[in-house]
Amino acid sequence: MQVTELAADGLKRQFKIVIPAQDLTAKVDERVAEMARTASLPGFRPGKVPAGLLKKQYGQALLGEALEQAVNQGTAKAIDDRGLKPALQPRVELKGEFAEGKDVEFEVAIEILPEIGQLDFSGVELERLKAVVPDKSVDEALERIAKANREQKPVDPPRPAQRGDALKLDFVGSVDGVEFPGGAAQDYVLELGSASFIPGFEDQLIGAEIGKPVDVKVKFPDDYGNTELAGKDAVFKCTVKEIREFVDQPIDDALAKKNNFETLDAMKKAVSDRIGQEYTQVSRGMIKRQLLDKLAETHKFQVPEGLVEGEFNAIWQRIEEAKKNGEKIEDEEKARTEYREIAERRVRLGLLLADVGRSNNIDVTPEELNQAIMREAMRYPGQERQVLEFYSKNEQLKEQMRAPIFEEKTVDFILELAKVTDKPVTPEELLEAARKADTDEETPAGQSPSAN
Repeated sequence: MQVTELAADGLKRQFKIVIPAQDLTAKVDERVAEMARTASLPGFRPGKVPAGLLKKQYGQALLGEALEQAVNQGTAKAIDDRGLKPALQPRVELKGEFAEGKDVEFEVAIEILPEIGQLDFSGVELERLKAVVPDKSVDEALERIAKANREQKPVDPPRPAQRGDALKLDFVGSVDGVEFPGGAAQDYVLELGSASFIPGFEDQLIGAEIGKPVDVKVKFPDDYGNTELAGKDAVFKCTVKEIREFVDQPIDDALAKKNNFETLDAMKKAVSDRIGQEYTQVSRGMIKRQLLDKLAETHKFQVPEGLVEGEFNAIWQRIEEAKKNGEKIEDEEKARTEYREIAERRVRLGLLLADVGRSNNIDVTPEELNQAIMREAMRYPGQERQVLEFYSKNEQLKEQMRAPIFEEKTVDFILELAKVTDKPVTPEELLEAARKADTDEETPAGQSPSAN
């Protein structure tokens, strides 16, 4: 096997590899001998088929198999001997005619990963916004919990229905005097003011009395999901069977126990911790963006064009889908240029974080991966087992789940080395800063931030 380097331009390498004909012939003969030990053909006992007959019958297929092996081995040798790290699958092109008895010549083009070198993050200065959970936020959350735990009781003495009441009612809907499927129910419980029915329905039940029929006249919205009803006038004949009012639940230990806490103080702490975690996540997202911006500014190494092209194509595919949904691009040529810059930034940061992770033995443990998959499965109540089985059989999906965990752990590692200054802020200031950061993020050629 002869390997000749044809080009070395930046991250691109090109080689010419020649496989002597006798090497291919030897591989074919080796496979024929292997087959002969067990092969069976009509008129011959297993293992007694002449090698020449096997070669005559299967020679062309075996030659193709030998060629594939030789190409793979030659490509691997060219890469390994030079200690190269391919960024993408090498591109192989056969030269000349491939025929038995002739040397095989092919060219290999590859892009390699850049050498990033030693990195020092101790000089990276970052500011982290930290918000303390105010008592007011905790009190408001407790009030929402209390409202969600309200009890109902029949109104006594009886009175007409009011906004905020829960009605148990029967109804039958019709269009032009004809009942339509799904338009009837019995003992349906409806909270007046919940806006759970089409506009105008609940308002017409205010003042209704038990046992007295009410005709509710409404018009289905033009964009209603059922196209046969969209935009049409309808009448619902309703009969209220019971009117119940909500009884406020005191915010006390009893409410806490109802929500699986020992005491009200324990529930308050849990509520405060949850809100604090939300603030921490917002702050974390902002400092991560700040870090990535600084890394992108200070590390300008060359990146493989193939990786950038792949990332750009993925971005542009989403843009094309957005265009189908009516989004406009003011300047498509400018948008392409700017999205390609975004793709290059993503690839550069991805390579940088991957290099930091490898250099510092950062890895995703099986436990961390399993926990992430379990969280994903819990997003599909009743289908958890199917989701878990799906992931267990799909390594590519596992890798997609592993990648963000690896990135977060690497970011945490860098933050530990960087100079991070905490700045106390109010929750309002934190959320406003996060909103402003989202708004200020560059939006190419009039596109929405979601396209990035």
